[in-house]
Amino acid sequence: MPETGSAVAQDIAYDCDVAIIGSGIAGGMLAAILARHGVNVMVFEAASHPKFAIGESMILETSEIMRSLASIFDVPELEYFSAEHFLPYIGSTHGVKRHFSYLHHVDGQQQNPKHVLQAVIPGRPYGHELHIYRQDSDYFYAGLAVGYGARLLSNTPVSDLDIDKNKVCISTKSGKQYFAKCVIDAGGFRSIIADKYQLRDFGQRTHTRGIFTHMINVPSYHNSGATRSAMGIPYSLAEGTLHHIFSGGWMWVIPFNNHPDASNPFCSVGLMLDPRQYPQDKSLTGEQEFWDFVGRHPGMRQHLQGADAVRSWVSAGRIQYSSKRIAGDRYCLLGHAAGFIDPLFSKGLYTTLASLLPLGQALLKAHREDDYSAQQFSAVERCTLDYVAANDRLVANAIKSFTDPRLWQQYSVLWILGAYLELVKLTTTRMQWLSARQASQSTGFEWPELRLVGGGFARYKELAEQVDQIIEQLDTNDRGAVTRSIQQLRSLYRQNRWISYSFRQLADGKNHLPNSKFTWRLLMTEGGILGPKDYREHFFQDISLARLSRFMLSEKRRYSRQSIAGRHLSAFRDGGI
Repeated sequence: MPETGSAVAQDIAYDCDVAIIGSGIAGGMLAAILARHGVNVMVFEAASHPKFAIGESMILETSEIMRSLASIFDVPELEYFSAEHFLPYIGSTHGVKRHFSYLHHVDGQQQNPKHVLQAVIPGRPYGHELHIYRQDSDYFYAGLAVGYGARLLSNTPVSDLDIDKNKVCISTKSGKQYFAKCVIDAGGFRSIIADKYQLRDFGQRTHTRGIFTHMINVPSYHNSGATRSAMGIPYSLAEGTLHHIFSGGWMWVIPFNNHPDASNPFCSVGLMLDPRQYPQDKSLTGEQEFWDFVGRHPGMRQHLQGADAVRSWVSAGRIQYSSKRIAGDRYCLLGHAAGFIDPLFSKGLYTTLASLLPLGQALLKAHREDDYSAQQFSAVERCTLDYVAANDRLVANAIKSFTDPRLWQQYSVLWILGAYLELVKLTTTRMQWLSARQASQSTGFEWPELRLVGGGFARYKELAEQVDQIIEQLDTNDRGAVTRSIQQLRSLYRQNRWISYSFRQLADGKNHLPNSKFTWRLLMTEGGILGPKDYREHFFQDISLARLSRFMLSEKRRYSRQSIAGRHLSAFRDGGI
């Protein structure tokens, strides 16, 4: 490990203040933030843009943290991928996302239309979310960083690092050396820092491997399967992220061509399998193994017949990992360099951006104080490792619940409820931060430390512990035990009367959340939006329903297509574009 210390030798000729390894979405965003605030930044990219990446399905929490980052760091472009109304300014290669949907399959059987769950993405106040075509989004943020003043060194792989109490020495494969005060590793699984200091932790609960590519000619599932009306869901499955789920794994289908203005014919398709249940057949290529598996499930086979891969197939072994620690004197790991869990709930990008908030603040403080010691990154480390661990347990237990669609129906309530509570806390926190900024008090505003799901609410944490323990102790081969667990889970949700009415309906068998959240039930003390006293105090503090309604209406106006267009026109006239 590098020597401890924060003293800076005055005679070192630094090439930059902060070096960032990797110019993916995380590295590009961080570089833009730092350069925007006068930090001398160099970004080392082993390849060049545009380049392939997965992690393409947005979630509400990720979109909201983008809006927070844009406001806090005064980099408006950070929110450009948060909703469909920005499509005219980020390009038509991205898809729209109106839902998360799950179809349960059984080997050798036709898919049962009753075994569907659709988590609806509300269209108000921001517009629906996106499927982001990562080679374009990552290119966008790399270019944004350069526009703010960062230096991007493409085709410059880093071969070694030497970190001491005064500097970071970065050696590239071309033989050149660069000196920085601090290095941020956003280089993904192959993190040079994680490897150098043996930081990797492979003790996760989740256990899956992946086979994935991009395809063309992927039709709507309804062309070969049950219709939307037969399934009783608000949106076509092609209008969002489709998950084919089954005992021991799942498949994602993420179209980029699912809206009238789309110019991208591609669809991201990937298969995740538990190797303990589906050992890899090394006599087959990834492509052969994919189609062999699909052929055993009539609904999947009919859905994908005629589809063709347009990229080389990637076949990866077990993909879960974390880190024993992610920070030290003069270094910190960011995003997938720190950890990665199966992308079932698309929490990876949210984890990255949630940690980007304290990391950006820490680096700006370190730059002001000329102190890049490990203590500056303590909040980043807590946030990142907590999020990775929470995601691991959530995904592992969800995949275990896929053995029975009734069991998954119950576990899905915990996931959807946790996501909703996280979103509420993020939204009201940003609302309070904006109010503090208007009152010139934003510098003293304390951002809450969250845990990926549940919004930091103690009663959700207690409920999650009970639900997770039921799943973890369950023998899924014992059908009687499965039935008893389903009844036990439903009873838990009924007992917790603070849970909003819509989520209790899911536990009782409804297959989708309401498309409109604005109903008379919002006003209820029990099951309404403000909830009972401790719930209201945690999520809303002194915010009244009237004040919240005014804020959401102002957000709807601010993020409408017309308002976004007006801001862009104004920026163009002022020379900002």
